[in-house]
Amino acid sequence: MRAFVFPGQGSQKVGMGADLADASPAAREVFEEVDEALSQNLSKIMRDGPEDQLTLTENAQPAIMANSIATLRVLEREFGVKLADKGDCVAGHSLGEYSALCAVGAFSLADTARLLKLRGQAMQAAVPVGEGAMCALLGADLEKAQALADAAAEGEVCQVANDNDPGQVVLSGHKAAIERAVAMVKDHGIKRGVLLPVSAPFHCDLMRPAADAMAEALERTAPGAFTLPVYANVTASEVSDPAQERRLLVEQVTGRVRWRESVQAMRAAGAESFIELGGKVLGPMIGRIDKEAQAVSVIAMADIEALAKEIG
Repeated sequence: MRAFVFPGQGSQKVGMGADLADASPAAREVFEEVDEALSQNLSKIMRDGPEDQLTLTENAQPAIMANSIATLRVLEREFGVKLADKGDCVAGHSLGEYSALCAVGAFSLADTARLLKLRGQAMQAAVPVGEGAMCALLGADLEKAQALADAAAEGEVCQVANDNDPGQVVLSGHKAAIERAVAMVKDHGIKRGVLLPVSAPFHCDLMRPAADAMAEALERTAPGAFTLPVYANVTASEVSDPAQERRLLVEQVTGRVRWRESVQAMRAAGAESFIELGGKVLGPMIGRIDKEAQAVSVIAMADIEALAKEIG
């Protein structure tokens, strides 16, 4: 069994997708379609920056998705390797769940871009700048991270936002609580706590206004049927019903990204091979979650050619 996976925020960098666009009409079409859907020259920001513009959540989210889908389109159109034929399931990390849904036909490319633009704007608007923060805990499992979050909260929001792999958990919440957590890591047997350069505290209860905005948006643009099952972030289990997936996408805004458990669930269902499209973040994580799993990250044209040869 083979799983295709799609990266989330943090995988963006200036120049992303430029080589693919230069080499492939299929990739260029994706970037043009996203630009048109957003009435914005996002592909120029992706290619040339400036970096602070690309890092803005409302730009980073559709940009990362566009890069993933461009990689997929090159694989499908120029090498004849179809996701529906060669994959058994899909999953994505946070915004990557939208990329996964686009890849399996639940949303059109234009709708996915618009939803992610709105999601980025709503997440940014949910909490005034400077009031929220996130930190990565290195050398922490979920149990230690949860104990630290509970101890640091002191009546404020301090929650596990991402359970990424056996040694990396991310906390999110009020800035003071997250700073307390970083200061307390050693007391909880955790190697390091690192404040993350993010513009909002994602995947915690402070994102409630953004969840409401997404509930409204997903009423208007609901996911349709999909060609492969999706493993949802908030349940770490397989979903094939569009109505259920729509509810889970709303929950995902405030809910924990259960990535480690999602990978374990896909492995338990028989997935042996994981293919990350458009980034090199999830591949290494999957290797840390399960050393027996085969994981490859596909970014450049040479990566796509090698993959097409192997599975084509």
